[in-house]
Amino acid sequence: MSPAGPIVRLEALGFPWKTIDPFLFCAYHDDAYPRANAQMGPEASLAGRDLGQDFSRKDGWSMYHGTSVPGFPAHPHRGFETVTIVRKGLIDHSDSLGATARFGGGDVQWLTAGRGIVHAEMFPLLDRAGPNPLELFQIWLNLPARSKMAQPHFTMFWAEDVPRFTAMDAEGSSTEVASIAGRIPPIEGEPGAGGPLAPPPDSWAAQPDADVAIWTLKMEPHACWVLPAATGQGTRRTLYFFKGRSVSVAGHKVDHHAAIELRADARVELINGDEESEFLVLQGRPIGEPVAQYGPFVMNTQAEIAQAMADYRRTQFGGWPWPDTAPVHGRDAARFARHPDGSEERPELPAGVLARG
Repeated sequence: MSPAGPIVRLEALGFPWKTIDPFLFCAYHDDAYPRANAQMGPEASLAGRDLGQDFSRKDGWSMYHGTSVPGFPAHPHRGFETVTIVRKGLIDHSDSLGATARFGGGDVQWLTAGRGIVHAEMFPLLDRAGPNPLELFQIWLNLPARSKMAQPHFTMFWAEDVPRFTAMDAEGSSTEVASIAGRIPPIEGEPGAGGPLAPPPDSWAAQPDADVAIWTLKMEPHACWVLPAATGQGTRRTLYFFKGRSVSVAGHKVDHHAAIELRADARVELINGDEESEFLVLQGRPIGEPVAQYGPFVMNTQAEIAQAMADYRRTQFGGWPWPDTAPVHGRDAARFARHPDGSEERPELPAGVLARG
C-alpha cells in the first residue's frame, strides 16, 4: 500500500520487521514469561515446545534456542553489528572476546561483530513470586566492505545515559523521545536530543554523512508531534508503529501495527489516537553495496561467505572461553559489564527500575 504524500510504503508488521539498507534485520521480542523456577527459567511445563527452535509464542512466550533459560546460546556473527535495546527484563551476555554483561530496563548493547565474534544472549528470569516480562529490540546494522573485517568491539549504553526529552503539544499531551543513535534536531523551541552517545569506531553510524538514527517514541493519547526531516542526502527512514490502537501519519490514519517508510527529507506530523502508542524509527543513508548473507554471516560476495564459514570452522572466531554455551550470571539483579580488557562498569539505578522497564 502506497498512500500519497510523505508516506512511501505502508505494510503490516510481521516477524522479523522489514528493514531498509543500511539495516539488515529488526526483531521485536515481547514475552510474557511466568514466574521463575530455581534454574532462572520459566516455572511452567515445556511440553510441546521444540526446544532449540522454539519461536512459538505458546502461552505468550518463547524459549527461542534455550533449553532451560530462554535465549540464544553461543552463536557466531561476522560482517555487521547488533544493536540490542532492552526495555523490560534482563539479558545476560557472554562472548568470545571474554566480555560479559547483564543489562536491561532501557540499556543498550552495541556489538560490532567485524571479522568475527561468538556470543550468547540469555534471558534469566529472577522473580519467583510473579511474572517476568521481557521486551527488547534487536537490530542488525550492516558494515561497509572496508569495515567487515574490523576488530570486534563491545559497547554498552546504560539507560541513564541515553539522551531523552519530552515534547508537549498545544493541548498539553506529551511525546517522549529517546535517541540511541543520531541527534534529533529541535523543532519550534523543543530541546531536541542526541549527541553524547558515540557509536563504535568502525560502525556505519560513526560516519558523519551516514545520517544513522535509532529513536523510540512514546505518545500519550491524542498527542501531536512532528517528526523532523533528516539532515543527510539520500537518507531513508522507516517508522514502526508497534503499540497502540491508531495514529494519523501526515493525515493518513493507520489503524494497525505497521512499518511505514517515509520520505526522510519531509517533516511528518504524527497525531496519536485514543490510547498510548509507541514507535521505533530507523533511518540512514544506504551503504549501497552488494549483500551476501548466510545466517549469521553478512558479507559482500558468496566467496566471502564461504571464507567466513571456513574461518569459523577453523578458528571458532577465537574460541569460547566459558564453561557452557548458555551462561547466566546469578540471581543478583545488578547490571554490570566486564570488558575484554578486564575493566568493569556497574551503573546504579533506583530500586524497581529494572522491573518497570
